[in-house]
Amino acid sequence: MDPLALGGLVALSTVIILFSGVSVGVGLLIVATFFMYVFDGPRSLQALPELFYGDLNSFALLSIPMFIIMGSAISSTRAGPDLYEALERWLTKVPGGLVVSNLGACALFAAMSGSSPATCAAIGKMGIPEMRKRGYPDEVAAGSIAAGGTLGILIPPSVTMIVYGIATETSIGRLFLAGVMPGILLVSLFIAWAIFDTWRRGAAGVALSGINYSWKERFEILPRVLPFVVIILGVLYALYGGIATPSETAAVGALFCIVVAIVVYRMVQPAALWVVLRDSTRESVMILFIIGAAGVFSYMLSSLFVTQSVAGWIAELDVNRWVLMGIINLFLLVAGFFLPPVAVILMSAPILLPIITAAGFDPYWFAVIVTINMEIGLITPPVGLNLYVINGIAPDISLRKILVGSMPFVLCMVLAIAILSAFPGIVTWLPDTIMGPEMVR
Repeated sequence: MDPLALGGLVALSTVIILFSGVSVGVGLLIVATFFMYVFDGPRSLQALPELFYGDLNSFALLSIPMFIIMGSAISSTRAGPDLYEALERWLTKVPGGLVVSNLGACALFAAMSGSSPATCAAIGKMGIPEMRKRGYPDEVAAGSIAAGGTLGILIPPSVTMIVYGIATETSIGRLFLAGVMPGILLVSLFIAWAIFDTWRRGAAGVALSGINYSWKERFEILPRVLPFVVIILGVLYALYGGIATPSETAAVGALFCIVVAIVVYRMVQPAALWVVLRDSTRESVMILFIIGAAGVFSYMLSSLFVTQSVAGWIAELDVNRWVLMGIINLFLLVAGFFLPPVAVILMSAPILLPIITAAGFDPYWFAVIVTINMEIGLITPPVGLNLYVINGIAPDISLRKILVGSMPFVLCMVLAIAILSAFPGIVTWLPDTIMGPEMVR
């Protein structure tokens, strides 16, 4: 069978299997095993255990569970509500200040936890009821938190960036740095829209607040959130200062986050610590299983010459490189509608990276573009994980209203992609400045 036709059959089979309800990792293994058995014979299955383990036998993967423990330890405390309350006290008189506070809290909490659902849950539990109480429409209250939560997979430390780095064999430290300026850009666009939207609606909620915080009240809450911020800054300094590897800094950061949770937030009960470790283990195993399964799936595509044929077919297209990038963005956007970010990156990045580098695009710039596409997928149906998290927090707000409220922020993300395409230096300037220009391989 022609490799391109075989690739189409693999894609169709994968979609059918994943839509049947099985988990992503199991689905990828089923498809890979079936096609290897049919086209390479039963003997090819002997390599499955070695292939699966080979993709997990990487020291860099240790950083994933460590960063997840960091996020879980932070999420198990009142750090999210405290962060939200601190920003609210400082921004209460800014037009749209409550929405701005929520978006700022989402950005900072995302940097601390690295998890989009955790950010939505932590900030949304306090932010949504408060915004509704102050007169903000349900769409604004729910949509802003859903969109703000997506920042968790872009602003470092990001598990998604780690997965991209492992899948493409690129520097994780450089990837983290590449996400900083685009993260600030996205937060700025979100805040600009929030201020404009509040002005457009007649400053709803600001006039209703009637709350004045003294300087004492503004400063007294800072000691509860600053330790976590210091830990994040310390982790990034250790990583970029050449003091430790990503895995080592993640381990130290996880330990310090647990210590702060115990000392500052009195998480002294063994049961509470057990929940942190249990949930972290569960999420880590899920991600690592997908990584192993994706490795087997990628091997199957390569052994059947599907990867090479698709890459060759795209490379032979006589189109402008920006048209090519537009097609790739559309593919990533549609894939993000149905699959979690980790699965999309593991399945597509090894195939797309040679194509985009041959077209003259920077792989770290492309990592940011991929991540923003995955962010859009988190707040768009049918999967739209953040939409369901917000609906679980505020079940009386319909999914339609949450989706309507998040759409302006989707447009902000599309605008961010356009800006980064026009000015790629926004992505590459910080990594090149701190770590030096990367040698062409």
